[in-house]
Amino acid sequence: MAETTQTQKSVEREYVIPLRKEWSKVPKYKRAAKSVKAVKKFIARHMRVPERDADKVKLDVYLNNELWFRGSRKAYNKIKVKARKDGDIVKVELAEIPEIIKFAKTKQEKIHKKIEKKKEEKQDEKKLEEKVSEEKKEEAKEKAKAVEEAQLKVAEQAAKAQKHLTRTKEPIGHRKALKK
Repeated sequence: MAETTQTQKSVEREYVIPLRKEWSKVPKYKRAAKSVKAVKKFIARHMRVPERDADKVKLDVYLNNELWFRGSRKAYNKIKVKARKDGDIVKVELAEIPEIIKFAKTKQEKIHKKIEKKKEEKQDEKKLEEKVSEEKKEEAKEKAKAVEEAQLKVAEQAAKAQKHLTRTKEPIGHRKALKK
């Protein structure tokens, strides 16, 4: 019934889950919903999830779509799944994926890769902009220091020139007073 593959901390198993017994207990319009709950309950029990917590069982999007594919009234009698346990969380996906779903899955992965690349490029651009802005700030600080130094030099030169001007130029009336 179950094929087991074990690695260091993860366990992978294949199950054929009987659903008819579970969905036959509910009204017709609730069959698909009951099938989803039955898959979670079955996996929690057989993969030894602590306290059989169905919230720790995560269904793959494609498995969920497959369970709901024929509508809520015409649920599958049984379904074959792969369950992979990492720590306390169990991820469940279809064992035999139809070609259409494989194609959709690869297409979705490509789209996600493109989106991730764009995000990385944006982050790189932001980092470059931050570096450029930091460099500009440093240049502005250096320019401000250089301007201050230049203003100090000009002020010192003006002060020296003012000293020389006051010594060389004497009032005209002052000379006449000395000659008498």
